[in-house]
Amino acid sequence: MNNANEIYQELLDCANADPHFLKTIITGDETWVYGYDVETKAESSLWTGPHSPRVKKARMSRSNVKVMLVTFFDWQGLVHFEYVPKGQTVNKEYYLSILKRLRVAVPRKRPEMWRDRSWKFHHDNAPAHTALLVTEFNARNGTPVILQPPYSPEVSPADFFGVLS
Repeated sequence: MNNANEIYQELLDCANADPHFLKTIITGDETWVYGYDVETKAESSLWTGPHSPRVKKARMSRSNVKVMLVTFFDWQGLVHFEYVPKGQTVNKEYYLSILKRLRVAVPRKRPEMWRDRSWKFHHDNAPAHTALLVTEFNARNGTPVILQPPYSPEVSPADFFGVLS
């Protein structure tokens, strides 16, 4: 098992050896998203006279509608995303089904990376991501997985591409 320092050093070595290393990575992450009740510009506009008092509007607030969003992205943008159905747990079987759909999306969205097999996959160490079933699927399909240092929330997949912005 690699320790965090070894993984950090390996990532640094890869980035130093290949200036395009970060551009070959597709990273995945889950996040909660909330629904908002947003008025359109037309719905929120009112006719007022020149001396009318300013209209008070309610602030937009987060609703109680909450859904998990699974995203996969690279330096060019979104590669694949899915909303997790209400009540569904992201366990190893469900995550595997998402990865199968990701493998359909990559050749469509990033055909050059798919053709030359240059893409690498990165996700965090969530139990569903590191399960043997998922690890074997990636190995069987020849998908190189970039290791996530253990216990390293400061290197979350969503923050991984901060160096590109």
